[in-house]
Amino acid sequence: MSAAKEAAPKVVVVTGASGLLGRAVTAAFTKRGDAVIPLAFTRADSDKRYTKLDLTDTAAVEAFFDKTKVDVVVHAAAERRPDVAEANPAAAERINVATSAHLGELAKKHGFTLLYISTDYVFSGRAPPYEVHHTPDPLQMYGRQKLAGEEAVVASREGGANSASLRVPVLFGRAEYNAESAVNVLVDVVKDQSGKTYTMDHYQIRNPTNVDDVARVLYDLAHLTRPLPPILHFRSTGPQMTKWEMTQVIARALDLPLDHVTPVSAKPETKPGQTERPWNTELSVAALEELGVSTAEEKPFTQWWPEYLAAEHK
Repeated sequence: MSAAKEAAPKVVVVTGASGLLGRAVTAAFTKRGDAVIPLAFTRADSDKRYTKLDLTDTAAVEAFFDKTKVDVVVHAAAERRPDVAEANPAAAERINVATSAHLGELAKKHGFTLLYISTDYVFSGRAPPYEVHHTPDPLQMYGRQKLAGEEAVVASREGGANSASLRVPVLFGRAEYNAESAVNVLVDVVKDQSGKTYTMDHYQIRNPTNVDDVARVLYDLAHLTRPLPPILHFRSTGPQMTKWEMTQVIARALDLPLDHVTPVSAKPETKPGQTERPWNTELSVAALEELGVSTAEEKPFTQWWPEYLAAEHK
């Protein structure tokens, strides 16, 4: 049961609203009666569902919040691709760190609740499971930047902001194109029966989590009547899986062979232009449950994918 079933409606801003998670958050909050302002930048030029705002333009962002009464900001905008963050850290830093720090300052000024989406990549993956109080030790630029974003959000609490960082693992969900998610993109691998061959990681342990479940947790957090703790974790409570195991689930759902895909159980080599991924970043959800927020997922991975792919192919 939702911890916020009877919550009063709020005005909610969602950054990165055109992305995989942002769309799910917008839909979940809207369905339950909140007035959502979905922010995007490039996508807003062609899709009028979104309000255009460049989060790196501090003057424009300040002007927006000066004229708009907001109760909650869900900060889902990010450069989420580790290899891109490694290759162009300055550009990634602007969205992953600087905008998060700015929103933290605005949360203090305007009194809105700030929910910052962070990542399990703040951990090296060498000592799971991870509680919220465990010391982060990221392996790559992406993890370091998201940790710096967390630290900026925590700093805003010293000025009285009701702000929190929610760490989540690899996400999947209803995608507009499969490359939106490192999980959904496996559909393209399975469907490629052209003769091309692939290798698939069977070493790193993941916790694939549905964006709809994350959106529901964010709704509950946004409507809590008590102050938020600084750091929270959420992940699917279902079985952990390697990418090879996820690929097998998708192949069964599509009823397609996997003769062209070879699992690799050895630790992956970090090639030029790539960055190291953690081995197992299992997140403990104990702190979330202590708040009274349900961590149950709507559907397990093995059930969600057959239903989703069957609906897509109707």
